[in-house]
Amino acid sequence: MSKHLIGLTLIDAPYSALNNAGTEASQATENIVTVKKLQKRRDAYPYVSGQAWRNWWRTTLEQEFDDWKNSPIEREKKIAFTAADPVTYDDDDVFGYMRAQSEMQGKKKVNLTVTRLSPLKCSPLISIEPQTPTNDFGVMARQKKGDPVPYEHQFYSCVLQGIFSLDLAAVGAFSHINKTGYLNIAESYVPKIQDAGGSQADEKSPWVLPKETRLRRCQQTLEVLPILSGGAKLTSHLTDVTPKLIILSVLDGGNHPFMNLIVEENGVGKLSLLALRQVIDDYADRFCDAIYIGRRNGFMDELEGALCGLGEDTNLPCEIVYDSPNKVIAQLSQKLEIHIGDSP
Repeated sequence: MSKHLIGLTLIDAPYSALNNAGTEASQATENIVTVKKLQKRRDAYPYVSGQAWRNWWRTTLEQEFDDWKNSPIEREKKIAFTAADPVTYDDDDVFGYMRAQSEMQGKKKVNLTVTRLSPLKCSPLISIEPQTPTNDFGVMARQKKGDPVPYEHQFYSCVLQGIFSLDLAAVGAFSHINKTGYLNIAESYVPKIQDAGGSQADEKSPWVLPKETRLRRCQQTLEVLPILSGGAKLTSHLTDVTPKLIILSVLDGGNHPFMNLIVEENGVGKLSLLALRQVIDDYADRFCDAIYIGRRNGFMDELEGALCGLGEDTNLPCEIVYDSPNKVIAQLSQKLEIHIGDSP
């Protein structure tokens, strides 16, 4: 099994409209911009799509790190694709790509499609409890003359939960096996990997970039979380989308045992310490590092005593590191070097 950096994050969204579904007809104003929400029985839960969250992630990485490069987007008729160049562009490596192309070689049409499954996977950000969005009425009326133009938009107050996983062995490793899902690069791309210091254990193994490149990309993908920014309606609903509570570790395997730690009781979402203790006990032999828990003071302060107790409990099968979100992210980032293997 390969090692995965796994995380659960809670984002406080007290007056937000971070991801909109578009315009709906309204008898009052003829148009209303609605937020994205899903239905569970009769209840509505606002959410941010996984695509939107990944876009915040990708954009902030390029803004905050001078050596991080995002791939340009190319368009051809009705399709769009990146450069599919994971040596030059960090996001092509970490966020994956698909570039469907073909060309005529003599009289034969040759398929040149390459795909890369994203090593970084994430869920949507979903409210941890039911929330009915509020309709806010406004008008566009800057001029003294003329009729004002009315409009409505929705916003909500909730806590959003998301999980993510980064396959540490997949970052900087590229297969060129001619099989669906495994053809990350064309044969003609191999010299570029070699020029970048990449190597291959044997002809059936993937090409792997040098450890320092892979480590930098993994660290920056994690380290950007405390400075993450993005979302819709920020001019009038400014929301800090950095983690207010985060639980992190490195796991041997691709499952995500932190997925069900947030529970809903009588319409209220909360962290289940009973579920967390069970996960620690059940997966103790799978955790490759400590479990890092970060909480921002002022958010879920009722957890302070219990989380401090976990950090001081010497009977647990795993070490618990409890501090602020920024500090636990920085600590785990420094430990990633021991979890990323050397090039072959």
